[in-house]
Amino acid sequence: MSKGINVHLVGGGPGDPELLTVKAVRLLQEAEVVILDRLISEGILKLIPKGTSCIYAGKAPGRHYVSQDEINEMLVKVALSGRKVVRLKGGDPFVFGRGGEEALFLAEHGIQFEIIPGITAGMGCGSSLGIPLTHRGLAKSVRFVTGHSRNNGELDLNWKSLADPDTTLVIYMGLGTIGEVTSNLIAAGLPGDTPVAAVEKGSTEDERCCITTLSDLEGRVRVEGFKPPTLFIVGKVVTLAKQLNPALEDADGGLRIVG
Repeated sequence: MSKGINVHLVGGGPGDPELLTVKAVRLLQEAEVVILDRLISEGILKLIPKGTSCIYAGKAPGRHYVSQDEINEMLVKVALSGRKVVRLKGGDPFVFGRGGEEALFLAEHGIQFEIIPGITAGMGCGSSLGIPLTHRGLAKSVRFVTGHSRNNGELDLNWKSLADPDTTLVIYMGLGTIGEVTSNLIAAGLPGDTPVAAVEKGSTEDERCCITTLSDLEGRVRVEGFKPPTLFIVGKVVTLAKQLNPALEDADGGLRIVG
């Protein structure tokens, strides 16, 4: 562990253990306590040495196992015990991982910490499917947004701004609100035939994906029974998937199961 640092907020990446950083692996092997997110894959869990104390702090849509406030308090309590702590989070701690909230809480309590970035799900899933998030002539920019609404209310997003045909839109935690997302994007001017990739458990052995269009997206993911964690990539770059990853194409039009 880094000298003088009590807590490391570590990005666990999209799920494939080989996509962890070298530093993340070293810290996991040195940790005395690992506080785990729900989305940590089995392959990554196997890298944690036997005898290491593991605390599950997972949260699922609509049924939080441990609240964020409780996680913050837990981090401080364990850090003050003097043990080497890794807070292991899916993806990157600072991309829809609430790592900023945890870091602020630690700072307010005078606890030294270090952020170890991870490959965020949008990048990991795009690479796994052969979808470049930006590409000359297809996408000038990429935007990461959350499809999760606070307290089950309406999504507070600037739909007009998001409905840009020259931008790739990556939607995290949007499975439960995908009908609202698609209808608002189409109403804001994004064509219904815009290509979309839905990716469940991206980069892992259990990865499933579906290539469809914005107007057909909600029905397709319901019929195919997609479950969290599912990420959506919206934009013209999705058309490159079948060229860069021929294994995607099969008899049913783009659904595949890997592993």
